[in-house]
Parts: sequence; structure tokens; C-alpha cells
Amino acid sequence: MKTLFSPLKGALGIAAALAFGLFMTSANVAEPQPELAIGSKAPLADVLMMNVNGTQMSLNTAAGPNGLLVVFSCNTCPFVVGNGEKSDGWEGRYNATARFAKENGVSMVLVNSNEAKRDNHDSMEAMKSHAKENSYGMPYLLDANHQLADAFGALKTPHVYLFDGDMNLVYRGSIDDNVSDADAVTEQYVQDAIAAVAAGNPVAVAETKAIGCSIKRVSK
Repeated sequence: MKTLFSPLKGALGIAAALAFGLFMTSANVAEPQPELAIGSKAPLADVLMMNVNGTQMSLNTAAGPNGLLVVFSCNTCPFVVGNGEKSDGWEGRYNATARFAKENGVSMVLVNSNEAKRDNHDSMEAMKSHAKENSYGMPYLLDANHQLADAFGALKTPHVYLFDGDMNLVYRGSIDDNVSDADAVTEQYVQDAIAAVAAGNPVAVAETKAIGCSIKRVSK
């Protein structure tokens, strides 16, 4: 299984946004678990989370026949929403990714774990508005007290985890290799991994570096 750890092209265009995204709201924030290892079962897969449509679902109930793509996301990070003319951000690729996943029997969910921002930018009401404004075609779930992010060892928004039909982790990292310019992408990490899973093949590139804003945890 090939492992790739290379910086994503285009990140220099949003260096200032990265500095903002790495700002921690507390010096005494909760510590996540080590990042989930490839081959691991999805943790907390039966824990119910509130969706922006008012229903609750777990990772197990959300999963498709060939697996589940979990994307830790939020409403404001420039690596998600973009940064004006400097960067497209990855959010504009969410719906296309979800459609590709569905065509291959894989479901996709977005998870918001920014507990330190629940009273403003990442409240459930803000999530509902953001999902509507961006025509999300997938569930957008609130991870209360960032328990799912902690169990995954997720650190960034966005941070991507792909599980196969048995809910074993087969890929983690970034969506593709160019956050700044969707038209300049040369490596479709997530789509390649999904296609491999659907075909019953090993994922060639199982790990890439997740680049984004820090998940905003609170002290416990």
C-alpha cells in the first residue's frame, strides 16, 4: 500500500489564511487521539449526530453498500470556503465528490466538530444556513463536544476519511492536490480511492497530508 506525504500545490496562496486557521481559541484544549490508522474500524459508528435537516444519523446508518466518506468541515475556514481570488477552497468540490461517491456505492457526510464556535459561526443554525446557501447534497452533521473528531484523531477542516463496505479505513488526508485551483488538480486522491474500493481493489495512495484550519476544540 503506497503512502504519500507531499505538500499540496497552491497552499502558498493562502498562507495568511492558514495562520488564522491554526489559531487556537484556548491554550488548554482537549487532545484528540492519535490519527486513525489505515485498516482501523470506524470509531463511534453508532453514535447519533444531528443533521441540518432535523434528523439524527450515525456513521453506520449513513454508509452506502461500498462504504462511507467522512469529511470534517466547517462554515468559515478558507481552506473549505475559499479565500476570494486567492483560492477556490475545497467546498465547491463537495457536491461533485458526493455524486461520484454515490455512483460508486459510497455515501458521504460532512461533520462539523468546531465546538469552540458553537455560539456563532458553527452553531446548528449557522450550519443550516451554510448548507442551504451552498446547496449541500449530503448530510451535514454536528459532532457534539468534538467526540467523533477526537476518536478519529482529526485535526483539520477539511480532513477526509474513506471507509470501505466493512467500515475499515482505506484512505485519509485531502480531497485532491490543489486547494487553490480546482482546474489545476492533477491528483484526485479521494475519487481514485473510491474507484478502487468500488472495484474491490487496494487503494494505491492510502494517506496524504491534510491541510486546513485547526478543528476548534474546547477544554475538557
